Amino acid sequence: MAADVVDLIMQDHREVERLFDELKNHPEKRKGLVPVLTTLLSAHSRAEESAVYPAAAAEAGETDDVAHSQEEHIEADQLLAKLADTDPESADFDKVLQNLVDAVTHHVEEEETKVLPGMRANLSQDRRLELAEAFAASRKEHLGDQPDDITRDQLLQQARNADISGVSSLDKDALQKKLQQEAGE
Repeated sequence: MAADVVDLIMQDHREVERLFDELKNHPEKRKGLVPVLTTLLSAHSRAEESAVYPAAAAEAGETDDVAHSQEEHIEADQLLAKLADTDPESADFDKVLQNLVDAVTHHVEEEETKVLPGMRANLSQDRRLELAEAFAASRKEHLGDQPDDITRDQLLQQARNADISGVSSLDKDALQKKLQQEAGE
């Protein structure tokens, strides 16, 4: 039987947790693992934002939790970019990594206790399988992306997911600043 979207998302969460453990416990692997982590998390986030969050909000009634999750994605993107820019051998790396781990762990716990159970309860198995295909295709499309590779259209999707209006006329930089500001509040 094919995995549904909830299962795929949770598989990614376990892989991110494994990468966090590797980064914490094996400093000699950091230089090679940071790009793996940034690629996986970026692809995962873009796939959730485009394929999953709109359905979770509109069809599963998870509007508030999706908006909150989207804000956490924006924060994670900022922390991920900071980690990618930090020398793995520097004294700052452990602190930057821990900030990312804390933020993503919090996000995963909330998503797995609120959004994902709501999707499992309120969406049919067939719909979850459809979303799994869309999630996997989007994740594959974005594999290799880094946090800074985000497009204006993806930023607009983030704004819709976070229920932020009045941003359609903003250019990419202004939109990104607005989203970061809103997520920080």
